[in-house]
Amino acid sequence: MRKPWIVAVLLAGVLLGACGDPTSGPETAPTPGEPRPTTTRQRAAASPTAPTESAAPGTPRKAPVVLYLGDSLAMENQKVLGQRLRGDLDARYTSAPYSGTTLCDYLEGTDDRSLVPPQDKAAALVRRLRPDFVVLQFWGNAWGYTPCMDGITYNKAEGRYFSRYAEDAGRLTEQIADAGGARRPTIVWVLQGPDPITPDRVRRVNALYEKRADASGDLVADAGRVVSPASARYTWARYLPCTAYEREHSAYCTEPGQGRTALHRDDDYLHFCLAPTTSKPKPCPVRSPGILRIAREISRTVGEHVT
Repeated sequence: MRKPWIVAVLLAGVLLGACGDPTSGPETAPTPGEPRPTTTRQRAAASPTAPTESAAPGTPRKAPVVLYLGDSLAMENQKVLGQRLRGDLDARYTSAPYSGTTLCDYLEGTDDRSLVPPQDKAAALVRRLRPDFVVLQFWGNAWGYTPCMDGITYNKAEGRYFSRYAEDAGRLTEQIADAGGARRPTIVWVLQGPDPITPDRVRRVNALYEKRADASGDLVADAGRVVSPASARYTWARYLPCTAYEREHSAYCTEPGQGRTALHRDDDYLHFCLAPTTSKPKPCPVRSPGILRIAREISRTVGEHVT
């Protein structure tokens, strides 16, 4: 059996490789001064509509404006989430994730220590795009290359990591709200899936996001639930039983003979893209059941709250 510290070191190497060079920005990151918009209103033929709550009969649903920010998980998800939001909700959608980031990277006032350039800070994008929803997906990075964390990393023997995350979540909420003004966007905090190395860490980070959403009247999308065993929300699994959707769309039921599908590669415990990682971060280029599950859950949550 591998010693825990060896497993942790191996996983850290995987995460660093998956994130690539965080200071370079994602391959599909916005060009300087302009985020990359994906606002074409077209139905995604390959992504059938997920069920959402409907407005009253005869009431037209507003096409929401959605902004998606986050780290390497958001980086790999961004294309599929855009397809879901446009296909399900006719949304106008912009994504600006940066791999290796954490909440403080998107705060204004951290330019000299941040992996996110000033024009792509959360508040700057809110002022420019006027979104109805800001979706935030952060796993909980605190590596040495995340300078705005001031060297604070996860250590279950002390609480600085969690208190810092709570503080930054509050500051980010305030900056987004102030930037929105009278048109304050609704923040959607995406809850994360199980972490096999630090299972209690991700549980507590999710609880922190839920508490923040409750305090400010915002939302959570429990995307982590749909990539966890039904009876064990925080137990990590490489494979899960195929959903009805995956059985109907067989390309997403990767092992139909066994009635299960793969969520992770065998060399990456965290990410859900089934393609090998690359040195330059980019959206996942292959069908990946975990990514589709996450995107469908986020789209469902947004759809339930579109007026």
